[in-house]
Amino acid sequence: MSAPDELRRRKRALRARVRSAREAASEADRAGWSREIARRLLALAEIRDAATVMAFSSFGSEVDTRPVLERLLAEGRVVVLPRVEGGRIVPVELRPDSRLTPASFGALEPEGDPIPPEAIEAVVVPGLAFDRHGYRVGYGGGFYDRFLPLLRDEVPRVGVCFALQLVEEVPHGPGDVPVGLVVTQEEVIRCR
Repeated sequence: MSAPDELRRRKRALRARVRSAREAASEADRAGWSREIARRLLALAEIRDAATVMAFSSFGSEVDTRPVLERLLAEGRVVVLPRVEGGRIVPVELRPDSRLTPASFGALEPEGDPIPPEAIEAVVVPGLAFDRHGYRVGYGGGFYDRFLPLLRDEVPRVGVCFALQLVEEVPHGPGDVPVGLVVTQEEVIRCR
């Protein structure tokens, strides 16, 4: 088996294991954990000081991002959500009156005009698993690994996950882009 095939196999196994553990947690536990993650995330200076924050619309058993999105909008911040077009992430502003449509994988995506990646001042990144070095494994499309390098170097990249999604090591290769912080319901990890 070639090295790229072995890396894909290891990532696939990690995805399945962590997704199963996340889905085994009760809805009540996930809701409580999500509230604590939102509290920790919104208290970060990196998020507090950002006028334009890109987050994501959660779905399924992911960390519930609705409280984060609602709070940022209520504070008058520019909130940006990803929209997938042609295999890449396009950042689009979320407004209180934005029309949201479900993507093929379940997340809601805003309609509207794209904003330039250089306008983003902080980004909240989803993932199925993270490690303490900031490496993550998502759903396998590589969307964030292609998008994050488009941001200015100083833009904080903050992963959010439940503590049970934090693993010893995420298998990674040269194209995998780590985040600088990971927020769980138990801690804030500064990766670099």
